Amino acid sequence: MFAIIRTGGKQYLVSPGDKIKIEKLSKKEGEEVNFEDVLLLEKNNKVEIGTPGIKGAKVIGKVLE
Repeated sequence: MFAIIRTGGKQYLVSPGDKIKIEKLSKKEGEEVNFEDVLLLEKNNKVEIGTPGIKGAKVIGKVLE
């Protein structure tokens, strides 16, 4: 499973367990972050491409530092 999300004017390829560096988040360490601008989602070998985003899709992350 993987997704392409957009935040802060940049796009990121993410998979479960990935750690990525994102600039300018207004969250504190330990807080959950919801990325609702999902451009592409691959799950069970099925790819869904947004126009531009996928309605109802989101990626949940956690601020580490």
